[in-house]
Amino acid sequence: MDPAAYLARIGATASDDLRTLAERHYRSVPFENLSIHLGEPVDPTPERLFDKIIRRRRGGFCYELNGLFGWLLGELGYEVGFLGGRVHTPAGDTAPMAHMALRVHDDGRPRLVDVGFGGFLVLPTDLDEPSTQVEPQSDGDVEVRSPDGRPGYRLEPPVRSRSDFAPTCHWTATHPGSGFTRGPTCTLPTPEGGRVTLADHRLIRTAPDGTRVEDDLSDGEALAAYRDLFGFALDRLPVPLYPEDPT
Repeated sequence: MDPAAYLARIGATASDDLRTLAERHYRSVPFENLSIHLGEPVDPTPERLFDKIIRRRRGGFCYELNGLFGWLLGELGYEVGFLGGRVHTPAGDTAPMAHMALRVHDDGRPRLVDVGFGGFLVLPTDLDEPSTQVEPQSDGDVEVRSPDGRPGYRLEPPVRSRSDFAPTCHWTATHPGSGFTRGPTCTLPTPEGGRVTLADHRLIRTAPDGTRVEDDLSDGEALAAYRDLFGFALDRLPVPLYPEDPT
């Protein structure tokens, strides 16, 4: 694996600080679940992730994005650990380890970094001090919110190994009960502060003020959107693994 190629992929340099590295990663690498719907194995080992995200310029979800970013930070000299958490959803909290985030020691302090949540970015933030996004709990857990205060997830304090996340990664990528298996999605923030998302054939452009414009694309238009908006080419469209019952 080649740290220089990784840095070039996200438009960063080895001399950039942790905040810059995280922000450029988040703005360069899509959050996507396309492998699930293309029949590709989801392999969270660093070598496979490097090939997918750096060489093939794809994206991924938390186990992939934070998993690979943690490798880069380690190569750059940071002390990195993995934290597991429960995601807050409208249907209730997920199982433990449903989300992977990073604990990174920077200037001697443990900080939360998260480039893999999809809906929002967590720039380096002290884990043991209350802030806009982080609220330490009396039991050692940490509540994490979006910058505008929306619920995100609850982290548990033990530092995990990469292999600890293998069961929940497999469940997320294969089980009919996983929201990730319902249909393909790919999303990136825009330079203006909004977001562009392709959910199956529906292109959603969200402005910084939350205004949404949605368009249904043809097969050819969807393939072109992956290329032009997200920076990678597909030879076929993803097909939902377990599509929702329309009734």
